[in-house]
Amino acid sequence: MNNLDLYAKAEHLLGIEEATDMLHSLYMSELDEYEVKTLLDVGCGRGGFIKRALTKGIKAKGSDLSPLMASECQKENLDVVCADISEVEGTYDAIVSIFDVLNFMDKEKLVIFLDEVAKRLNDDGVFIADINTKYGFSEVAEGVMSSEDEKGFLNVEAEFINNELHTTFTLFEKAENECYTKHQETIIQYFHPLKLFQNHKKLKLVEKQTFSLYDTNDKTLLIMKKR
Repeated sequence: MNNLDLYAKAEHLLGIEEATDMLHSLYMSELDEYEVKTLLDVGCGRGGFIKRALTKGIKAKGSDLSPLMASECQKENLDVVCADISEVEGTYDAIVSIFDVLNFMDKEKLVIFLDEVAKRLNDDGVFIADINTKYGFSEVAEGVMSSEDEKGFLNVEAEFINNELHTTFTLFEKAENECYTKHQETIIQYFHPLKLFQNHKKLKLVEKQTFSLYDTNDKTLLIMKKR
């Protein structure tokens, strides 16, 4: 099991449903300011935002690198592929990457990703994404938590060091015979300063908003357009 699929299996134990719904509402309120007929959700997870976009009459497509996430979306007949953005065809009025997607890329991968976003935006298109602030990493995300339900037990240990958040997920998954299968992976997230987005050659940062998802000023919303 890769680390993205482990995250997918453990997501229901993380208690992020309320935060996810808040982010979806924030993104949709921003998109209401634009003429959006087509949308690409990169890192779409289980497709919650795609469903919301469809109710608005937007033709929405998604991509996710987790085969498990993509498969769950496809079972609900959502237009989702398990692929990197470089493999996604078409251009769009809006592209979104919701809930830390950009933080899972190191600097080199992020610059390449933003180049690919620019290629897939229509001329007046908009890219919206959120990133963790340094405070969000060091004061909110760092630490230890655990959670369980009838299907298993999850332990999460996160340490922020040298501008990287190393999070180890340990999931004990209950089988029908009452035995447990242990899954463990470490996921790395990277802090990105605003100047990286301000200096990008193909996208222009037109707006930024610092907001609170879990604590004071732990997130920044980025709105970018093609140069």
